[in-house]
Amino acid sequence: HYTPEISTKTTIVNFAVKEQGLEAQLLGIVVRKERPDLEESKDKLVVNIAQSKKKLIDLEDEILMLLNTAQGSLLDDEKLVNALQNSKSTALEVQEQLEISEQTEVKIDAARE
Repeated sequence: HYTPEISTKTTIVNFAVKEQGLEAQLLGIVVRKERPDLEESKDKLVVNIAQSKKKLIDLEDEILMLLNTAQGSLLDDEKLVNALQNSKSTALEVQEQLEISEQTEVKIDAARE
């Protein structure tokens, strides 16, 4: 570990590489050459999962913001109640999409091996 004076004047780069990370990268390169369709679907799936998770986080942030700014009874705040109802249905849809995407990702990973 370095002192704060050294850390503020330099950029510390962690060159530690794990075997799993290298294996996944090499497998991705090989699969992209042999089966580009499979690797492309894997890439789209990873992006889809990330977007779905971000959507859930955004919903949570919106609800927390509305709860923080709510005045009086929470049940009387129509905007908050509507946001909660909408976020509940959206969260269920996103959760189902995530489950399907993760199952599909497992199948694609098995095919990549």
